[in-house]
Amino acid sequence: MSDVSKISGADTGLPNADADWPRVRDWRKETRARLIERRLGISAQDRAAWSQRIDRALGAALEPYAGRLIGFYWPFRGEYDPRTLLSSMQDRGTRLALPVIVERGQPLVFREWSPGSLMTQGVWKIPMPESGAAVFPDLLVVPLVGFDERSYRLGYGGGFYDRTIAAMPARPRTIGVGFEFGRLETIYPQPHDIPLETIITER
Repeated sequence: MSDVSKISGADTGLPNADADWPRVRDWRKETRARLIERRLGISAQDRAAWSQRIDRALGAALEPYAGRLIGFYWPFRGEYDPRTLLSSMQDRGTRLALPVIVERGQPLVFREWSPGSLMTQGVWKIPMPESGAAVFPDLLVVPLVGFDERSYRLGYGGGFYDRTIAAMPARPRTIGVGFEFGRLETIYPQPHDIPLETIITER
């Protein structure tokens, strides 16, 4: 049974995503937990091989942004780790920024980062820059738990990236990064969901 058939039609009584947000929300929660568990179980050999493939594809996609400001993420719960690739771009003048959760329900704030920056623990104990002015990246590299055929993202359920992208004075370009097993037919996007421009996996 596909991921879609588990939530639609006669199996659940859900005619479409807009009709029953609580049911969609529960499905997302269950799907998120399943995908994170699978991600944490990736073997070291597969993780290394998949990450090398992502490095090549992401590096090519980021090449036009060398010398600009790129927002990315500190890896969490088995996510692909972009730090080495992004740090290597600093030699060509690329500036990097990491997200900071200032308050739940509010947009993220990005602060500039480089290896050696003073860090503090944020929500979920994810490291973030301890201080610094807010900056607005030209491009965001966004972590994926799952994603669908229309480039909508399944994240951790907080809605931070959707709020952040919508609130920025100029909408940044967006690249979602994750593993291929997170591909879904649909996440049943809601009005607050914003699709990403590009999705990169090990494929």
